[in-house]
Amino acid sequence: MTITRGYNLSTNTLQQRRQKLADLINFPVILWSGRSIPRNYPALTYPFRASSHFLYFAGLPLENAAIRLESGKLELFLDDAPASSTLWHGEMPKRAEIAELIGADAAFPMAELKSRSTNAATIAIQDSWTQLQQSQILARPLTPPKSPIGIDLELTKAIISLRLSHDAGSLAELRQAAAVTVEAHKAGMAATRNAQIEAGVRAAMESVIISENMTYAYPSIVTVHGEVLHSEHYHNSLQAGDLLLADVGAETSTGWAADVTRTWPVSGKFSPTQRAIYDVVLAAHDACIDKISPGVEYQDIHLLAARIMAEGLVELGILRGNVEDLVEMDAHALFFVHGIGHLIGLDVHDMEDLGDLAGYEEGRTRSSRFGLGFLRLNRVLRAGMLVSIEPGFYQVPAILNNPENRAKYEDFVNWEELEKFADVRGIRIEDDILVIDEGREVLTGKLPTQAPEIEELVAVNT
Repeated sequence: MTITRGYNLSTNTLQQRRQKLADLINFPVILWSGRSIPRNYPALTYPFRASSHFLYFAGLPLENAAIRLESGKLELFLDDAPASSTLWHGEMPKRAEIAELIGADAAFPMAELKSRSTNAATIAIQDSWTQLQQSQILARPLTPPKSPIGIDLELTKAIISLRLSHDAGSLAELRQAAAVTVEAHKAGMAATRNAQIEAGVRAAMESVIISENMTYAYPSIVTVHGEVLHSEHYHNSLQAGDLLLADVGAETSTGWAADVTRTWPVSGKFSPTQRAIYDVVLAAHDACIDKISPGVEYQDIHLLAARIMAEGLVELGILRGNVEDLVEMDAHALFFVHGIGHLIGLDVHDMEDLGDLAGYEEGRTRSSRFGLGFLRLNRVLRAGMLVSIEPGFYQVPAILNNPENRAKYEDFVNWEELEKFADVRGIRIEDDILVIDEGREVLTGKLPTQAPEIEELVAVNT
């Protein structure tokens, strides 16, 4: 057993990233990997996930490690495992072996880090133990990663500029994650036949991911309550007439993610009302993907989805009025409550630990509008970006029954007509789109989206 098995590493790629960082800043950088968090005793821990900023330059999910970057060079700081750990964990690679594997220029025990920390910039890690260690070694307080100051802010901006566009090494990993995710969703549709509760479908999907030596990139959403955007409960029974929304994505062993959602009928056949709403969501999904290319404003793609959703709901008699006016007053957001998507990379919501520094062009701030406030990405698209496109329709009781919303949109929502669509709690369709010079590439395009194909995949197994 060794930590170095099962990882695809290119030292050339890692060295190129380090040099690109050196071209942007002229001070040393220390990045920590973080540590696992114990449950009820130290040896029983929650699954460890290394910091993505560490992973980007180090390549391996090392625990309790740090790297120092300066002038394109990398120094690894890591303690060798004690001899006593062999009984429990097997023979572990030595620091020198790991350093060679990742192309480090030097390697030291962690105790040496303090002497190499003068004037170094960093990004605060999420776990409090590592944050304390960072502050002690750097001999200064740290600000949250979404609001850095001084050289930490310079470092953050430099890393954002590198990670916004994916290199060949990251794209290879992202394609693997996408391919496994597609197969996981097909397995979920096939499992619907025999599943009694949501957990049965979840198990089928995650087993595909685990069998490829990957993990899930976020807590899987597999629910008949699609109106709960981040549902993490799997106990509800599957009944004929239900829609099952599955938002499940794989993450490779080195941290690269995919993010896909499909919604399908448990019975294998959409009802007329379900099909009508599904086609509205799909029209928005397809139109937004067709618009993706370098130079396009991502917010414009979101607004395109809003207009198509509003237009479709007007045609169905749910909304009343002029489409442009409805979008301007955010009437569509009663049903399409979130942004059209986000960055994808080393995290499923890539770099969102950095807040809007990553998601928004410099000088832009979040809108206070109901229909724009949840937009996670507000940048001009450029080649190499990977983004999600995920329009949706949701009947969220807390929104639709809110007295202020009822009063504000009284003349623009046909509440009686909406009641006919009670069997549509939530529908979302999501794919991962790579921006390329020629336009776009749908990395998850092998998973069908058209309703008849979805019905066939489910019904064949029900």
